[in-house]
Amino acid sequence: MDGLLPATRAVVEAADVIIGGDRHHQLSGSINAERLAWPSPFDALIEQLHSLQGRRVVVLATGDPLWFSVGARIGRSIEPSQITYHPQLSAFQLASARMGWSMADVETLTVHGRPVEQMIAFIQPDVRLLILTTGAQTPAQIAQFLTDRGFGQSKLTVLAAMGGSDEARFDGVAHSWNHQVPAFNTLAVECIAASDAALLPRVPGLADDLFQHDGTMTKQEVRAATLAKLMPMRGALLWDIGSGCGSVAVEWMRAARYSRAIGIEPRADRRAFAAANALALGVPKLELIDGQVPAALTGLEAPDAVFIGGGLSHETFTAAWAALRPLGRLVCNAVTLESEALLLDMHKEHGGQLVKLSINRAEPIGGLTGWKPLMPVTQWSLVKR
Repeated sequence: MDGLLPATRAVVEAADVIIGGDRHHQLSGSINAERLAWPSPFDALIEQLHSLQGRRVVVLATGDPLWFSVGARIGRSIEPSQITYHPQLSAFQLASARMGWSMADVETLTVHGRPVEQMIAFIQPDVRLLILTTGAQTPAQIAQFLTDRGFGQSKLTVLAAMGGSDEARFDGVAHSWNHQVPAFNTLAVECIAASDAALLPRVPGLADDLFQHDGTMTKQEVRAATLAKLMPMRGALLWDIGSGCGSVAVEWMRAARYSRAIGIEPRADRRAFAAANALALGVPKLELIDGQVPAALTGLEAPDAVFIGGGLSHETFTAAWAALRPLGRLVCNAVTLESEALLLDMHKEHGGQLVKLSINRAEPIGGLTGWKPLMPVTQWSLVKR
């Protein structure tokens, strides 16, 4: 309570009902109000809040309730005019002050209650990360991710109970991290790459050998061109039809924060590749569906972009195009003459851009070097107006 601004403290003191976790109730124990714990499942909070309409209800969260916190979830379901937010200093602001880092120059992430692997996509040379963690084991998990990717010299600092009487700090490097830290903590990471570190940029075009696959995949150069036409954007949804090892969906999700993807793939072995690739490359929320198109598309959330890399047919295109949101992007790649003929027909009817992509890679020929061509790819792309 001592950390609240006077006006905010007055709001808490006047509450009829206070909702929060055990920690929040302990920290506000001097207030006489009805106490309610976070419901389970957590989504039941919205129904609970609706049932309390007309009473003075305070929901307690840590720091800024609209920065990776409960305020955003409430604001999506309750009329904004019925909510007043009272932001306090966030863990990110406090951690930046402790580290002496400019907040404009750091990436702020959360893995609190989320898959820890999603921070992997942000591991790059000389990047500074501030991460809200899930618990006492999270820093060690992240230290291992860094070490496995050649960033073992990265500097880690765990900050706990910032601003309180029990504030604590733990410093170390990723490859030798062995601290026992409090469960409620914020992690600062200064990424330092070794000469052999894995370079995983967020722009499309990761090397083919970074993916588990059976040889059937959208190759690096074609993938980069494909993603350029799909135009990944913040929060946008991709349907990756015939996703195979998931290379296009994975790169889509890496390229823009909070972007999502649904991969539709009938083969279990390839879905397993896709799931493993999503985890290893930092996009564990990739959704995979077992099904044949176009039937498998029924009932899916409308996409912002569609990639058809397998299962191409007039019926699949028609279903995907109908579901695609306005200004949505659709890209089809074909390597067989039969699929190319389909693209030619659909291009005549719907317009768009038709290109032929031919890639040659230099490879050894005996003691010399020569060009080895990949299968040419016919690519059709268009935007829904």
